[in-house]
Amino acid sequence: MAKGHTITIEQGTRRVRVVRDGRVLADSARPLVLRETGCPVRYYLPAEDVRLDLLTPSGTHTHCPFKGTASYWSLPDAPDLVWSYPDPKPDVAAIKGHLCFYEVEVE
Repeated sequence: MAKGHTITIEQGTRRVRVVRDGRVLADSARPLVLRETGCPVRYYLPAEDVRLDLLTPSGTHTHCPFKGTASYWSLPDAPDLVWSYPDPKPDVAAIKGHLCFYEVEVE
């Protein structure tokens, strides 16, 4: 990690739901909570808790020097709504197989 840049990942204990236009896109009682310097808290949800059948893979890829290359999924009216790191860097290996949404509800 760059000097002064930290990422921590811990097992969350609260339920996280993603609802858009009345449809539940994800519902998980086992999120990973990722905290990164200068960024909002992000919840990474196991793929099994995400309605991947409702999402379409996107051609978008972005690169983070700390986490690796992200792949994205979209809804027809919400491009690149969710992302994951299929091959994350070793320091954040725990997020492999998890997806993250921009907007979540935490209970």
